[in-house]
Amino acid sequence: MKNYEKFYINGEWVDPIDGLNLLDVINPTTEEAICKIAMGGEKDVDAAVKAAQEAFVSFSQTSPEERLVLLEKIVALYMERTDEIAEAISKEMGAPITLSKNAQAASGIGHLATAVATLKNYNFEEMMGSTLIRKEPIGVVGMITPWNWPINQITCKVGPALAAGCTMVLKPTEIAPVNAMILAEIIHEAGVPKGVFNLVNGDGPTVGEAMSAHTGIDMMSFTGSTRAGIAVAKGSADTVKRVHQELGGKSANIILDDADFTEAVKRGTKHMFTNTGQSCNAPSRMLVPASRQDEAKQAAKEVAEKTVVGDPSSDGTTMGPVVSDVQFNKIQGLIEKGIEEGAELVVGGPGKPDDLNQGYFVKPTVFANVTNDMTIAREEIFGPVLCILPFEDEDDAVRIANDTLYGLSGYVSSSDPDHALEVARKIRSGNVHINNAPTGINDPFGGFKQSGNGREWGIFGFEEFLEIKAVMGYAQAKK
Repeated sequence: MKNYEKFYINGEWVDPIDGLNLLDVINPTTEEAICKIAMGGEKDVDAAVKAAQEAFVSFSQTSPEERLVLLEKIVALYMERTDEIAEAISKEMGAPITLSKNAQAASGIGHLATAVATLKNYNFEEMMGSTLIRKEPIGVVGMITPWNWPINQITCKVGPALAAGCTMVLKPTEIAPVNAMILAEIIHEAGVPKGVFNLVNGDGPTVGEAMSAHTGIDMMSFTGSTRAGIAVAKGSADTVKRVHQELGGKSANIILDDADFTEAVKRGTKHMFTNTGQSCNAPSRMLVPASRQDEAKQAAKEVAEKTVVGDPSSDGTTMGPVVSDVQFNKIQGLIEKGIEEGAELVVGGPGKPDDLNQGYFVKPTVFANVTNDMTIAREEIFGPVLCILPFEDEDDAVRIANDTLYGLSGYVSSSDPDHALEVARKIRSGNVHINNAPTGINDPFGGFKQSGNGREWGIFGFEEFLEIKAVMGYAQAKK
């Protein structure tokens, strides 16, 4: 894998302004570097923002048809490099190659194609009485994206922002940046005008803070931890820019007594271990009737024991490593905390799987008899750790589900859709999945409470990048 020692600014690959500061990108399976990237600073951000500002003057005035041509070229070129993107993601963050191809890389096509479809059918102007209502691009957008679903989170921002007529500066995660660099190459090849898309690698305290505070950025779109999201919001406050945040979660999975119980438990457990538990909407708190907790324990244990942990490049692997040594140590500490606080360890536990000494591998872990005041029930673990919490009745289940700082997602299983909906209505979260239904590419994605604000995906995400302008008296002037 080649090194990326330049940034993409104003339609060119350019050297960092303050000299070359390289960072190793680590393969979490081998614990070895796969390439190096340059790390930027405030001057690089400033150059990227100036390029985006200059480009906005003309790009904001392009027609939807012109932007459609660009987006369709990007989609076509992306499809040609899907396997390359999937391989990069698998190596840099550890997703099993099948997941990387079928979900990680595939999501990029989904979001870009959705931006195309949205733009084809969107009405940017409408009359309200005598007033013309215009929906215009918000301006220069600063984008900060995470490592767990890297290209998914990049394309669900870049696609609609381009469709809306915005220009942008992207800071992808420095932990898994290669997929973003490939996308920059695609955007360049597609002929996107210079300055419309800019990319600066770097860390949050340096590049991220410079973007948040920059007077030339009109909107910050951030995906990551709640802690980092708070920092972005504070950094943005002095310039009163729009801040869109998709943050952490601690989603409750309520399995009602009338569900296909064993199947629902197994389905929820498999979901928890997908992407090695590194999803913000993972169903990490499984709520089951107290009288059936033993059934749930057994079913979850069976899934954990059948989970194939190993080399992500193998087609038979269902769970790869976590992304880094930092993440590994955090997860280990929380597993040990769960044991210390009295949760029942059903399967898994501290340490690596017996046959995996190299790599940041974590045992698929299930705790039972968890109470909602335990650390493992309160904190986002971001690893393959499932907590089973017993409830006494449905009111108790809803109370436990809502007793969290987060509100990104929720899950309800029942054989009766109306019964599931009744419970879903009471859950304070941006998404609720009935019987583990997947999120559709056009569904609004985002959370309540400290899981963020705003929505991504489909038309809802597209409209985040628009401002509303009222042109009064237009109808009279036309007479």
